[in-house]
This record gives sequence, structure tokens and C-alpha cells, in this order.
Amino acid sequence: MDSRSVEKMLTPSEVEKIRLFLSTFQDGMGQLAIKNGTLPGWRDFERVVALVFGGQSQESKAIFDVIVPLSGSKYTYGISCKMRQTLKDTHKTGRVTLELSNSSGKFWSELKAHGINEKSYENHPAEIGKLLLNLVKNWHSSMSIENGGNIEIAHSFYLLLQWNEKSGDYQLYQFSVELPNPESLSWQVLGKRLMGNDQHGKLFEWYGFSGGQLKYYPFITDAAWVSEVFGLEPLPSNDLGYGLQRKVMEYFPKLWEKANQ
Repeated sequence: MDSRSVEKMLTPSEVEKIRLFLSTFQDGMGQLAIKNGTLPGWRDFERVVALVFGGQSQESKAIFDVIVPLSGSKYTYGISCKMRQTLKDTHKTGRVTLELSNSSGKFWSELKAHGINEKSYENHPAEIGKLLLNLVKNWHSSMSIENGGNIEIAHSFYLLLQWNEKSGDYQLYQFSVELPNPESLSWQVLGKRLMGNDQHGKLFEWYGFSGGQLKYYPFITDAAWVSEVFGLEPLPSNDLGYGLQRKVMEYFPKLWEKANQ
């Protein structure tokens, strides 16, 4: 287990609740459309996590997607939810995929504030890597109790849901929001892509000229906690209208009955 691991770890009951809530989005109401229905998407995942942990989904580009009251305290902790269809690759390589941010404008503003622009980009890989990771750290720090915020960063974490559509497998991973020291990595520019390598290979990747995604590839063994692989629970009906119709029937039974007379 990583020395940077967080204290919170999901219980079997919490995992089962997440699995069952996610399963409901197969009823035609999920974000992701597939041939015979729908599947839960990233926004669905955020809402499920908020519900299971008794928190509040931010429904925005906030630093943390879900804010949860900290038991026995007036403070809260944050959960940054990530969902990727990369489970097959994870089981092959031993690394997970987290997209930390795609705030291209904010990243470039930080680089330019330190005298680095698109033309000088290739000459400063190590400095860019340090600036990018420190910027993410500062985003978290700006919300911390120590800086006048309401979030206990030490209890906050990334919660990643990786999945494989073909097999129907899902798996949860919990990681600390504290990132590795950028000075411990080897940075290089390949074309327009910045890469930060640990002793085993690629750990960070930044697409500064195409989307601005900053991706993080930690090993599964660096996770604070990992769930068992699970599948979604089959619904009692595969009818695409089932979910919406059931909601109407439950919320407005008399009006629905009248409408069908």
C-alpha cells in the first residue's frame, strides 16, 4: 500500500450499494447509450457516490465532485470521481488511468506566468512537469482548512471506476490526492506531448496542444484500496421505457392510471 494512502476505505456494504445504484442506469436513463439500452456514465457515477456517502454532488467543474461531511467534525472531505473504460488495459499493464484535469487554459496560464509559451515549450520539460503537478496540488490546497476552506485534504481522495463494456466488468480504485514528487521523475517532450516517467515507465502525460488533458497512470499497487471486480445486476426488464415508466407510475400513480383510461 502506498505511504500516501488515505484513511477512508470503502466497506463491502458501500461497494454493494454503488453496484446496485449503478445497475439502475441500464433502464434507458443512463448517460451512455448502447445497442440494447444504457449504461451509467461519469455524471451518474458522481451522483451515486454522493448518495452512498451521504454527500453532495457538485454538478460542476469544481475541484472535488462530491463533498461529504466528516464524521464528528464541522468540516468535510472531498471525493474526486473518475470513470474510464480502461479496465482491460489496467489488468494488462497494472496501471490505472486517471484524467486529473483538462483545464488547458489554466495550465497554459500557469506556464506563461513562468515565461514558458508554445514556442519555448520543448525546451523546459522538467519545469513544465513541476508547474503542472504543483498547480493541481495548489487547487486542492486552496480549499483546505489550513487556507480558510472547509475541506480536510488528508481525508480526501480520488475514486476511480474503471470498466470494460465487452465483458461487463467494473472495478473501483481509491487513491490519495497527493501526487508524486515531480522532481523524482524523468520528463521529456515527444512531439507535442509531455511525458513524466518513473523508473518503470510512463506515469504522467499532458496533451497541451490537443485538449489539455493531464493524465496520471499510477500502479494498482499504489492504491489505498481496490474493490473486487463486479458486474451490474440485471434488470427485471430490458424494455427501454421501463425506467421512465416505472418512475411515472411510482410518483404519480393516480394521474398515470387516469391517463391510461
